[in-house]
Amino acid sequence: MGDGGTTPTTLDLGPQALIVARLAEEVSEEQLDAATPCPEYAVRNLLGHLVGLSAAFRDAGRKDLGATTDTDPTSQLPDAPPEWRAELPKLLGELAEAWRDPAAWTGETRAGGVELPGEVAGIVATNELVVHGWDLARATGQPYAPDKAALQAAYEMLAQSTDDPARDSIFGPVVPVPEGASLLDRVIGLSGRDPGWGTPAG
Repeated sequence: MGDGGTTPTTLDLGPQALIVARLAEEVSEEQLDAATPCPEYAVRNLLGHLVGLSAAFRDAGRKDLGATTDTDPTSQLPDAPPEWRAELPKLLGELAEAWRDPAAWTGETRAGGVELPGEVAGIVATNELVVHGWDLARATGQPYAPDKAALQAAYEMLAQSTDDPARDSIFGPVVPVPEGASLLDRVIGLSGRDPGWGTPAG
């Protein structure tokens, strides 16, 4: 990423944020308790996680460090707040806007209580939107076509993590995918998910 720190890689998170917002808009009340590819999350927990991460990475981009950026997302099971239908798209828009500022991609910031270079935090935020967008689409039976630039950035980040012994505690073990699998399936496998996961019959 970047060229030695002088000019950071930047990416417009807006298209992917909008895709996630549109997926969330189509979630029915009856689907809130449905299973998701995240083992401990129902759809309501996934939506709550998206609300939390959108606020956290918005503030990480703004370098507005505090409660939102210092909270470990694994410290408790998230739940969709009562006003999530209005809150989530608003936060996703603010997240995208924060990372349109080139300054967001420079210096140091924090997310999930972890200190990160701005450039890394921006790509982590991108990966979160891509992978959790897939989670939400699969859990609610919706088609999913992520933003191509965001998907490529997620792939490059996850592919670089395969030799990191700490990665399994973050993403879970890599799930192998067939030769010639789509880029999306490769990203999902690298994230520790089975690309063939489907909503249980019922």
